[in-house]
Amino acid sequence: MNFFRHRPFVLLAPAALLVAVAGCSTADNSDAVAVPTPDKRTAPLCRALDKVLPRTVNGQSRQDPEPRSAYTAGWGSPAIILRCGIVRPPKMVDPKVALGDDPNAIGGGVNGVDWLMEKEDDGTWRFTTSGRLAYVQVTLPKKLSGSDDSAQVLMDLASAVKKAIPEGVASMRH
Repeated sequence: MNFFRHRPFVLLAPAALLVAVAGCSTADNSDAVAVPTPDKRTAPLCRALDKVLPRTVNGQSRQDPEPRSAYTAGWGSPAIILRCGIVRPPKMVDPKVALGDDPNAIGGGVNGVDWLMEKEDDGTWRFTTSGRLAYVQVTLPKKLSGSDDSAQVLMDLASAVKKAIPEGVASMRH
């Protein structure tokens, strides 16, 4: 996926920016999505994000998954799934990722939002924001994973993420 500006990750002290990695959930052929339970600092940010999310992403109309929640959103079918307020993914602090030695997890930025993308065993991609006060995860269905559409999805979401989720270090739990 050549749309990322490859940047080697560096593990930093807790007060510094942390590297993000994809969380959990697949988007293919699933009507139900696990709803995150953000902490009291993160929940208002996620609710603010829900209010500014675009009506369309990569040309797909918004069709939120079940159960309905301000912490999840979806577009198209099979759905592009967004989850806000997820727990910090384990790869976030994985030294192999930080050194660029994990072939299935790399980082980069799209339109001012830093992401770590992680390739799943089934070939799909998950993206989690880095350097924001809440972890926002986007999971792509197989038909979009590994295509130029992946970049369009992140470009379509960047403005909303920048508007609702300030830069900073997310809590250790969320």
